[in-house]
Amino acid sequence: MKAGTLKMTHLNSAAAARMAALARMEPAPSMVTNPQLLAAVDLGSNSFRLIVGRVEETEAGSQIYPVDALREPVRLAAGLSRDKMLDRASQVRGWDALKRFGERLRDFHPDHVRAVATNTLRVAKNSREFLVEAESALGFPIEVIAGREEARLIYAGAAHSVPASAGKRLVVDIGGGSTEFIIGAHYTPIRMESLYIGCVSHSRQFFPSGNVDEYTMRQAELAATREIQIISGDYRKTGWEQAIGSSGTARALAELVEANGFNDPGITHGITRGGLERLKRALIKAENVNRLKLVALKPDRIPVLAGGLSIMIAVFEELGIDYADTTDAALRLGVLYDLLGRSQHEDMRTVTVEGFMRRYGVDRAQAGRIGELAIRFYDQLGESDEERLEESRMFLGWAASLHEIGLSISHSAYHKHSAYIASNADMPGFSRTDQARLAALVLGHVGKLGKLSQTRDVQWPLLFCLRLATLLCRRRADVGLPEIAVAQDGSGYEVRLPNAWVQNNPLTDYNLVQEAAEWGKIGMPYRVVYTED
Repeated sequence: MKAGTLKMTHLNSAAAARMAALARMEPAPSMVTNPQLLAAVDLGSNSFRLIVGRVEETEAGSQIYPVDALREPVRLAAGLSRDKMLDRASQVRGWDALKRFGERLRDFHPDHVRAVATNTLRVAKNSREFLVEAESALGFPIEVIAGREEARLIYAGAAHSVPASAGKRLVVDIGGGSTEFIIGAHYTPIRMESLYIGCVSHSRQFFPSGNVDEYTMRQAELAATREIQIISGDYRKTGWEQAIGSSGTARALAELVEANGFNDPGITHGITRGGLERLKRALIKAENVNRLKLVALKPDRIPVLAGGLSIMIAVFEELGIDYADTTDAALRLGVLYDLLGRSQHEDMRTVTVEGFMRRYGVDRAQAGRIGELAIRFYDQLGESDEERLEESRMFLGWAASLHEIGLSISHSAYHKHSAYIASNADMPGFSRTDQARLAALVLGHVGKLGKLSQTRDVQWPLLFCLRLATLLCRRRADVGLPEIAVAQDGSGYEVRLPNAWVQNNPLTDYNLVQEAAEWGKIGMPYRVVYTED
């Protein structure tokens, strides 16, 4: 066993002892405890983060809903010398950040807070000295976790923040001093590795003054590739259906390629290989990262951008990734679920929708009517792909459940308020792509269609079914509907219903005529056919 491993074991034991001592402490009489609130602190190599989450119980299951978050760009790894000693300045930055976190957590019971430290404090020789002052500043014990434990928690956080997937998923988390690679299925990790390459350490090694040229960028990519090659064979053999970049570096890169139009045509969210290449070209053209002028480039990301980008390019090339979705939730959310001490096996999107329905006082009976009818219509359209059919059914049900949440703001243009919430709210389990699709359905379930004609996120067959169901359920009551047949007719749609019923429901007849005219305005034929009994 290496000396570093022996020291790591001793450090973890010391942290565990301090945790046990604090856990035995009785809370002060004035301490306010709230069993519904949990907090996680992540002492990363680039940033220190705090997240406070509320445990919500719904009919569909339990989830942790973030209610507060703090982030401090401490750049702890930047203060690590060649002989693995943390300098005084980086330690002070860390202590000051933890004092601010400590104020936020002052009323929390020790059982409801977990703080973890990652790569820099794994390798720093003077980490014990730093931790003594750090725990005093925070007011809670701090665990230095091993690389594979960090990977496990990252996967737990990512798996609870992205849509459920039928196959395996790859999660890549580029931190300040290490990068974690996890392949898992559902909520269970299958392969976990932590490599010693990170955006801070890589930027310090290859871009110390911020200068970027073709040769240096390629050397940085090759250095990262050599590390990834250690695991790439086994990972490719295991395989995955979905790739996800988690936490700060991935989200920062995604924001840059999205906001500046670097991604491949038709891709509005996430990261493509072409998007990374175009970002690299822009960086090389600027010659120095400090001269880079791009939309969504945050000042605290500038010092570590080149290093993080070179690692992500190497990840895509070595593992054969063309597209990766992203999530900001990873280690800290995983720590919360681990602290909660329970597993989530439901689709988190269903749990989230249930929570939103309760929060916004949704008329459940009306949502159910519209959802069931819309799904019944969609089943008639003849979707042959079972997986796509099931996903579409779920989206129709979720859209029906959330289409009226905007009523909590105003009845006027409520569908716009509903769409804004669906697009911008924190929705655990939903990717940004999912939220955009959902928001488009919610926005378009009533009103004019012209506003959606140029939007890529619209799924027109689903919107046809949702609008028709909404129109037919206008009375908001369980009334008998006749047999209604729908079909996709080329680029348009057809609705068939009994003439006698239509004659007895003139408002519905009028609305169907108006609906057909609205679809015609965007070039999609909409035929209403009245049949004899």
